[in-house]
Amino acid sequence: MTEHKLSPAEAQALADATAEAMYSRDRAAQALGIRIVRVQPGASLLAMTVRSDMVNGHHICHGGMIFSLADTAFAYACNSYNKNTVASACHIDFLAPAKEGDILEAEAIEQSAAGRTGVYDITVRTGGGKTIALFRGKSYRINGEVIAGLQQAA
Repeated sequence: MTEHKLSPAEAQALADATAEAMYSRDRAAQALGIRIVRVQPGASLLAMTVRSDMVNGHHICHGGMIFSLADTAFAYACNSYNKNTVASACHIDFLAPAKEGDILEAEAIEQSAAGRTGVYDITVRTGGGKTIALFRGKSYRINGEVIAGLQQAA
């Protein structure tokens, strides 16, 4: 298949289809109750409600749960072009706690994508807009497509 530059509408349709396909097989995101708010080429916004089984011994959201939400937003952003992409490195800074019942949103934004690598910044906020974590992920494109044979952006 010859790749060509997609129109903005085609690129958005590809991002939507890719996110739907990924979510249908993403047992971890489903188990955590992570919801897709929106996905765009190179970006995503996901949400998760902090449940009682996500709270640690300090009565705050376990950092691993926040990391998982951010990592999932990262995955949906960097796979939005229908090119299989995985994390090669990531880092998180926890800035403030989240509590049971909080609705957390993780917004991923592509900072750089060239060749097989990319850099994405993910901000995790409470529903009230308070930033609780900053995550940076580095991606690496591997062989294959999220949806085999579907048109891709060049």
